[in-house]
Amino acid sequence: MRKGGISVKVLKALDIAKMIDHSLLNPTLTKDEVIAGCLTASKYNVASVCVKPCDAALAKTALEGSEVLTSTVIGFPHGGHLIEVKVFEAEAALRDGCAELDMVLNIGRLLARDFSYVKEDIRRVCEVAHGGGSIVKVIFENAYLTDEFIIAACKLSAEAGADFVKTSTGYAKTGATLHDLRIMRANIPDHMLVKAAGGVRTLDAALKVRAAGAARFGATATVAIMEEAFLREKAGTLAAPDDSGGEL
Repeated sequence: MRKGGISVKVLKALDIAKMIDHSLLNPTLTKDEVIAGCLTASKYNVASVCVKPCDAALAKTALEGSEVLTSTVIGFPHGGHLIEVKVFEAEAALRDGCAELDMVLNIGRLLARDFSYVKEDIRRVCEVAHGGGSIVKVIFENAYLTDEFIIAACKLSAEAGADFVKTSTGYAKTGATLHDLRIMRANIPDHMLVKAAGGVRTLDAALKVRAAGAARFGATATVAIMEEAFLREKAGTLAAPDDSGGEL
């Protein structure tokens, strides 16, 4: 497809679905609501469902027969758990069938420039996760970080063996920004990926984070995003924009 004389890549709704980690992390969610969320994720064939650790086994069962992966959070939401506790959480998550772990790095240690601690924190979780066939997404919580610390966190995550870097928990004062996504993509190796979290509530926002370098994004507005994606795919207008800046 061409737009304004420029070739634009046409996408399928499935391309958007496979960027979505359907978020079921609200502290008030009941077991019935988690199961309903998993059924929504299965309906739209998203990449994964991200649940609280107590709901991992429940989600794994609810997702049986689908292609949707089960993921959970480690050290959530503040990152201040002892390393040994994060390792224990990772081991429990693997036993409950999680294929992906989203861990919060130790924000305070990062800001104190205790980089050896931060790297070891990530490395220990990655060691357990990879040994069990799971991948690790490292959550930075960029609302509290300058560009300097975002770059440092990218390099530490890469050195520790992480698979993804992720902008935020979705529970701080701000979430993903296009500025931060570009910095993260530019400061990790090609084999690593970027996840946006917090603020991706529309299909247009999803397309913007994709253009800025994100391979995944966390979403609670999955239904609205996917229904719009199906409409645009049918009309032949579901296309990746150029990375033209702006906000989500």
